[in-house]
Amino acid sequence: MPKKSEAESSKKLSQEEFEKKVIELAGKGFTSEKIGEKLRKQGIHPKEYNKKISKILNEKNKYINPDMKNIEEKLEKIKKHYAKHKQDKRAMREKDRIFAKLRKTKKYHKVI
Repeated sequence: MPKKSEAESSKKLSQEEFEKKVIELAGKGFTSEKIGEKLRKQGIHPKEYNKKISKILNEKNKYINPDMKNIEEKLEKIKKHYAKHKQDKRAMREKDRIFAKLRKTKKYHKVI
C-alpha cells in the first residue's frame, strides 16, 4: 500500500467547507451518525471542528433525529405486514407498541 504524503494527511478543510460537506451528505438522506462515519472514512475528523454535525444540521433545518427515523421505519414495516396479515394479533400489538414508542419519542424531542 502506498503511504500518504505529509501534505495529504495534514490537509484540513476550513470550517465553511466542513459545513458544506455535512449539508451535502444530509441532502442525500444520511443521519448525523452516518455523516460522521462517511467523513471519517474520507479522513475528515469531525472532532477537529468547532461545531457538532447535529448543530450544523439543526441550524439549516435538516436535522433528522436518528431514533425517530428508525422507529418510523420499523412502524412502516409492521403496518405493511399487518395490512397483509389481519389475523396476526401479535403484529397488531407490536404496531400499537411501536406507535406509542414513536409518540413518546416525539414528545421527548418536542416535535409534536
